[in-house]
Amino acid sequence: MVEFAELPGISKIGMLSIGAYRPDRVVTNDEICEQIDSSDEWIYTRTGIKSRRFARRDETVVEMGIQAGRKAIANALLSGSDIDAVILATNTHLLLTPAGATKIATELGANGVQAFDVTAGCAGFGYAMGLASDMIRGGTATHVLVIGAEQLSVTMDPTDRTNCFIFGDGAGAVVVGPTPELELGPVVWGSDGSQYDAIRQDIDWITFLDGDDHENRPYLRLEGTAVFRWAAFEMGKAAQRAMDVAKVDASDIDVFVPHQANTRINQLLAKHLNFRPETAIANDIETAGNTSAASIPLAMEQLLSTGEAKPGDTALLLGYGAGLSYAAQVIKMPPIPFE
Repeated sequence: MVEFAELPGISKIGMLSIGAYRPDRVVTNDEICEQIDSSDEWIYTRTGIKSRRFARRDETVVEMGIQAGRKAIANALLSGSDIDAVILATNTHLLLTPAGATKIATELGANGVQAFDVTAGCAGFGYAMGLASDMIRGGTATHVLVIGAEQLSVTMDPTDRTNCFIFGDGAGAVVVGPTPELELGPVVWGSDGSQYDAIRQDIDWITFLDGDDHENRPYLRLEGTAVFRWAAFEMGKAAQRAMDVAKVDASDIDVFVPHQANTRINQLLAKHLNFRPETAIANDIETAGNTSAASIPLAMEQLLSTGEAKPGDTALLLGYGAGLSYAAQVIKMPPIPFE
């Protein structure tokens, strides 16, 4: 009887670093309102968004991912050759194939490593964190670069007043690897396919290509009321489960980093979860908009860079979005970025 060798996994892991890339172009609500019947006050009151960043056409998901990944690797005091795997969480890599992670890995000097993309809506970063954790614990990697990157500005209809003011572009990355003590709780993740169409691409590519006039483009559409209700009432349960499996209470949470979709949703979640009054709550949405799979790492970087959160703080991450998918995890905040 053949006995297969077991790979020696690592159980004590955490986030070793973080890096971010934000495009230079700032787009205000007033600029968005040039093509829709709305106002800066209306948008801010309902979403908490004042501005967002839009990438240039050459600032693709891959290019932004390279920039954020390079910073994360440098901040971990590592080189590309130390990275065993690259996971790119994105919904807006504009090529169906090949995966964007493969080019990112090579550009960063992580040659020949495992590299693949994950598409799980705005929960993509949490899904990628779950995979990275399991890979290290299973012995198939030691250092994993996890990137969330989005170029949502090219996927939305600028005349759709229901959602064109919500989204922005950017990339955030973390290096996951060995730490002296365990700094990552289990990922609680799942989906609700009964609301599959609540956030969707308008039409598929074959329908678009077969169209006579190409007026109906494959834009991103959002059923705002349905998503708001689902997130506000269901995501508190997912967050609580993540705390339960990590064996922490709401009173232990120093930092709450929810997906940056809507300030009102996040305020409702924080109130429901009954955090301490001094618990820091991420609000990167105000100047970044909803950056989907990039929103959680970008919000973490913003909290650390401004001093609102400190390395080692206990944080609850909560991502939710298209699918409808979700992922929650309790972590220790990584070291402050050098940049």
